[in-house]
Amino acid sequence: MFSIAILTRNEEQDIAACLASVAFANDVLVFDSFSTDATVERALALGVRVMQHAFTDYASQRMACLTLGEFRHEWVFMLDADERFTPALQAEIERELQRSDNPHSLYRLRRKDHFKGVWIRGAGGYPTWFGRLLRRGQVRITRPINELYETDGGIGFLQEHLIHLPFSKGLERWLARHNDYSTAEAAALFVARAEPIAWRDLLHTDPAARRRALKGIYYRLPLRPWWVFVYLYLWRGGFLEGRSGYYYACLRMSYEIMIDTKSWLDQKPSA
Repeated sequence: MFSIAILTRNEEQDIAACLASVAFANDVLVFDSFSTDATVERALALGVRVMQHAFTDYASQRMACLTLGEFRHEWVFMLDADERFTPALQAEIERELQRSDNPHSLYRLRRKDHFKGVWIRGAGGYPTWFGRLLRRGQVRITRPINELYETDGGIGFLQEHLIHLPFSKGLERWLARHNDYSTAEAAALFVARAEPIAWRDLLHTDPAARRRALKGIYYRLPLRPWWVFVYLYLWRGGFLEGRSGYYYACLRMSYEIMIDTKSWLDQKPSA
């Protein structure tokens, strides 16, 4: 068995469905950032543990969860409230963790993002590999936004997917959240542009390392937001996903515009 950790902040709309998708687990912790809605009450009513901890950034919050959570199992799966487990994913994880010769400390997997009932595979930039299943005490979570999961141990890759519903709380919530994200990403962009590109990692066996190296190039592109749209909508085939693909590619471009604009505004004027 493995434990489930769910980070929340004002997730009353999603928390019940999220918890229903992990009803198989005998150890579920909702690690809440002092929600002002009914998230905590709904979670407690469904019989799971709840802890509250002040939020600073996503990586720090996840590490606090792992440190303070008092989990029953060696392995913990980090889940977000707008994500859903599937029976196939549960079965694959249980098979992996039953291996007596398991050399891994971390597993990565992919998500299927949905928009208006459509899997936005092309416009969503699928596949992106995320670290989520980890062995306690052997994984570090870094980077304040779009966190990085790092380990000195082995890394495995799960073939089943999480279901991700980024618009489950409506477009306004998505825009507000990405306004916050873009502020943190703008700071990261400013730092990343000052660092050398890790050219060697372009051939790395870990897709997360390859993605970081590609980002080093991508952060330096002129007209970057426009290229994001071209890449997602035309190159990756977002146009095949109808209006869902078109509007999602537009939203991704607008998000990149916010990042670039905030990064530009934060730059100190040259002497």
